[in-house]
Amino acid sequence: MNEVSRNATVAESADTGRTFYTMLVSEGIKARLIAPSPLPPADVIELESGDWGRCGQQAGAQGWRWAGAWAEDRGSHLAMNAGLEKHGRYLILRTALPADNPALPSQAPHYWAADRVERHIQDLFGIRFIDHPDPKRWTRHRAWEETVHPLRKHFPADGTPSSPTPPDNDYPFLKAQGASVYEIPVGPVHAGIIEPGHFRFQAVGETVLHLEERLGYVHKGIEKIAEGRDPRGLVRLAGRVSGDTTVGHAWAACMAMERAAKVEIPSRAAYIRGLLAERERIGNHLLDLGALCNDVGFAAGYYQFGRLRELWLRENQALFGHRLMMDVLIPGGVTVDVSPETVRRMRDSAASLRRELDELLPILDANSSLEDRFLTTGVLSVDLASALGALGYVGRASGRSFDVRRDAPYPPYDRLNVRVPVETQGDVASRFWVRYKELRAGLRLIEQILTGLPPGDLSAQWQTPAENAEGLGAVEGWRGEILCYVRFGAHGRISRYYPRDPSIINWPALEKLVMGNIVPDFPVCNKSVNGSYSGHDL
Repeated sequence: MNEVSRNATVAESADTGRTFYTMLVSEGIKARLIAPSPLPPADVIELESGDWGRCGQQAGAQGWRWAGAWAEDRGSHLAMNAGLEKHGRYLILRTALPADNPALPSQAPHYWAADRVERHIQDLFGIRFIDHPDPKRWTRHRAWEETVHPLRKHFPADGTPSSPTPPDNDYPFLKAQGASVYEIPVGPVHAGIIEPGHFRFQAVGETVLHLEERLGYVHKGIEKIAEGRDPRGLVRLAGRVSGDTTVGHAWAACMAMERAAKVEIPSRAAYIRGLLAERERIGNHLLDLGALCNDVGFAAGYYQFGRLRELWLRENQALFGHRLMMDVLIPGGVTVDVSPETVRRMRDSAASLRRELDELLPILDANSSLEDRFLTTGVLSVDLASALGALGYVGRASGRSFDVRRDAPYPPYDRLNVRVPVETQGDVASRFWVRYKELRAGLRLIEQILTGLPPGDLSAQWQTPAENAEGLGAVEGWRGEILCYVRFGAHGRISRYYPRDPSIINWPALEKLVMGNIVPDFPVCNKSVNGSYSGHDL
């Protein structure tokens, strides 16, 4: 999208929050549009708690995408927030609840994506969601008593450990029924080195009838241990939400805090952040392409993509001090500059990787084993991807082109030509080729960034934000849209931090796309989605 068309799109959608507010009022919903917004550029609408579910129903009917939700313990009451997006504009719904016996109409009947997020909030804050279609526990793996809610302020960060947590062996999975239907439990401990997650299949023969996921085994308490940190400490923590997305999560946290503190970072710092993000995207796509080849026994592709990724990561180490570029972002900017020699080296490595990809393309395209295992496997239809709100390469392989860099642009992407590859078949092959095309698009963006890299400082002077200042960050990580909410407490310390990894939205897609496939195709279906366990298990 060029600058003129991008500006036109933003102008057309500039009043979407106000338009939605007007519609709510016309429907008899008690609402208040807060002006000026405390979370620019997002609009904020306050609601009566009883209208929460009805508002979600209206938002779904109006084409708003459900993007995430978080609660806060404000002492005298609990605050509930939900984020929506439409045409690149963000809208925050907000309501207040009593701290004792809080209850709220669920938005899950209107948005699939709200299901597990509301259950997470129910477990950790004690908010009961009325009419939730599946209200069983989610994050609570018997680690706390039913009356204990770890994200309330009075709960200590180190918990109250007394004995090892008992196994969660009475979790109410859907039971297999019918002649010849049987169950296959997989995980949470796996034969490889992936993180723990449980998958409960129901199958007839080798055909999958149903898959139910159980996650949360590596819940780290990220939201709790963020409380009381200073801004630099929060960015370090954010970079560890999901280690393969350290740049993406750190950037989202920085953006949220910088907006809260009204700090504008230098242009050079923004360009370097973009450079780091595209390098992170390319390194991870190289890994995934190789792993997908490996899952169907195409060893040559696995070796070649693995070799290319290793070269890429070694260059990260040489240029930025860490293979995954961890701890390079700080509030207000970055810590590492890009010298002329670094520019030359990255231009050379980008050109080299492009040549290698050109050589690999005909080999991949003509390989009958890849075609046999990828085509028509694990299909996520366009309609189902839209209903789930699928993000990143999962959504783009099923016709959803949303990309924060293009549709809600932030520096430096507001000055770059961002191409977003889209497929519509929705199968493993589409998710493979979208990744491949994103490699090429990422290399083009790196060249644009290196060409347009402005002079200037690497960071801005940090300004301590006022107590209760809040900010919202949205960046396009390599898996898709990352959202981050931050509220400051006294003395510039963090009171609330909520990161929403795209995996939280995309994990349910795996349950849908594997149905009707054979059990042996589950590994390649799973890898084609490649949800982050750590990014989910906050």
